[in-house]
Amino acid sequence: MRRLSRAIHLPAASAKLLARGTTPTTTTTLFARGNSSGLPPQTAERYAIARGKFQVLSQQHLDHFRRLLPSSGSVLTAEEDGLDGYNVDWLKTVRGQSRVVLKPSTTEEVSAILRYCSEHSLAVCPQGGNTGLVGGSVPVFDEIVLSMSRMDKIISVDEISGTLVCEAGCILERISDHLAEKGLRMPLDLGAKGSCQLGGNISTNAGGLRLLRYGSLHGSILGAEFVMADGTVIDVLSEMRKDNTGYDLKQLIVGSEGTLGVVTKLSFACPPKPASEAVALLACDSFEDVLCLFREARQGLAEILSAFEFYDAASAGVAREHLGLSSPLLRDDGTESPFYVLVETGGSNARHDEEKVHAFLERMLSTGRVQNGTMATEPSKIKALWATRERITEALLHDGYVYKYDVSLPLRDLYGAVEATRERLAGHPGVTRVVGFGHVGDGNLHLNITSPQYEEAIADLLEPWLWEQVAAARGSISAEHGVGFKKRDVLGYSKSPEALSLMRQLKDTMDPKGILNPYKTVP
Repeated sequence: MRRLSRAIHLPAASAKLLARGTTPTTTTTLFARGNSSGLPPQTAERYAIARGKFQVLSQQHLDHFRRLLPSSGSVLTAEEDGLDGYNVDWLKTVRGQSRVVLKPSTTEEVSAILRYCSEHSLAVCPQGGNTGLVGGSVPVFDEIVLSMSRMDKIISVDEISGTLVCEAGCILERISDHLAEKGLRMPLDLGAKGSCQLGGNISTNAGGLRLLRYGSLHGSILGAEFVMADGTVIDVLSEMRKDNTGYDLKQLIVGSEGTLGVVTKLSFACPPKPASEAVALLACDSFEDVLCLFREARQGLAEILSAFEFYDAASAGVAREHLGLSSPLLRDDGTESPFYVLVETGGSNARHDEEKVHAFLERMLSTGRVQNGTMATEPSKIKALWATRERITEALLHDGYVYKYDVSLPLRDLYGAVEATRERLAGHPGVTRVVGFGHVGDGNLHLNITSPQYEEAIADLLEPWLWEQVAAARGSISAEHGVGFKKRDVLGYSKSPEALSLMRQLKDTMDPKGILNPYKTVP
């Protein structure tokens, strides 16, 4: 009987999953700096854009920065240190020409740097962990890289109110681990958590895996300290959940990608860490089944539902091929299921939560919407179930070049965009694969196309065609990765001319010389 092949493997069976070698490697290796092999062409050359009217870095400027930042390793130069890890994005698709990296340790140092750069018309590229995917975190020309990596202090954690205050250079995974020790949870979780910094997360308004449960960073941020282009420090670092005193200035920096100011400190509202957690990996035959599963999960799991992710067979295939991450839910003939769903729950009562999850899974099995599944409640086994989903992006890089798209679409249209892309590229000899995965809970699709190397013919087939499809569905051309350099000139597909004009006015007001992250975000 078919039903026998649909049995859900409950926690005891999850030990088999780890034995099959699916435990992920540490996330920090994915974003290691300093790899100079296979560098992409310089961005300015590939895109034939004109340099802004900024001054060129001189020896006099370097001498000033060395006096300003006297501690060892605070001023790095291309001649002495090699700056590929700061000039190249980790996808190796864009490359700048910066000759100097500055590493301040205090807000006062950031202020002094920006004041000097403003006075001398020197362009600046603020940089966090350099895990961005749209070219926003690396220079386009020779902008000064302002690395926030040394501003990594945890200032305070209030366990009663659930508030965190820290510097912008703190790495997300370190913060998450620190909060967990105090019974709290960082509302943001990303595959790049081992390298990304909170300042960069705020600057791109990163979404992540738990947005369904905790909402966006617009709701989690309580306050911020940031430095404007002329060196003025704006201190709105409140820990209060309610502050109705005029314009909410901290929200200006959320999603501004370093174009309006440089974030130095942040405060967040952090929810309690769930006492019990569970993750189920489920196999489905169609995306219609995935959507029905999501609807039932929202109703049946309700307040304990934390995440609802999907990835397709092509995503599972590339992770298996390049990273050895074999699926625990292969069909009897050894092939991948068409779709996989990760359902994460978190609550305060383990027995209640398990009963709720089991009832949900049994109900879905009885309807035929789920063909197979496995479930884990132990942290190590939960991590193993997340491994494929979190490492798809890493696996794709082994194919060569990745044409990466991060879009928001109505749920009914979400996977149709993947199918339409496959149809459009069918027969093109340069295309290796088309994969789709993402966050069902917020309508965020990660559409990726790979080829051995960059081909303009493939890019021409994808753009502007894909932007037109997204605009027709009233979606967004950037769901969570930001605009950066790559999407600046297509922002009109998601923003009206009036909205773009207002963005330019705001940029001109806060950064009249345009020195902060030029060539990005604002068209």
